[in-house]
Amino acid sequence: MSRAFVKDTEEVEDLPDRPISELPNDVTAEGLRRIEQALAAAQAAAQSAGDRAALASARRDFRYWNARRATARVAPEPSDNSVVRFGHTVTIVREDDRRQTYRIVGEDEAEPAHGTISHGSPLARALFGKGVGDVVAIAGGEAEIVEIR
Repeated sequence: MSRAFVKDTEEVEDLPDRPISELPNDVTAEGLRRIEQALAAAQAAAQSAGDRAALASARRDFRYWNARRATARVAPEPSDNSVVRFGHTVTIVREDDRRQTYRIVGEDEAEPAHGTISHGSPLARALFGKGVGDVVAIAGGEAEIVEIR
């Protein structure tokens, strides 16, 4: 029997799992929808993978998104804007007068370049529990919270 034939029929070796944070998997309702979309996409990719590398990658993604879906906790929208909580959109003004606005979301939905930061990020942790007018130490400087919505 040809060695090439044996290799083609061997089981696909799975890639190591993607690391999963130990932080609680709090998500917004939108974050849960994104996880479910990513899970469906990974499942479709696994079913249509044309080679072993693609199949192994799709399987790894499926395991990751399946685990993230199983542990997702949808946080309710904050009803009180007196202090910063998960789900709030917060505007800060840095010492150099840069005004920045971020929404605090789950780890898998965070995209700082698009205005969302993870609840586990240093900035989010510095903001939690603070109110408008409070000054927080961030990135070697300070910033004042000017709006919470």
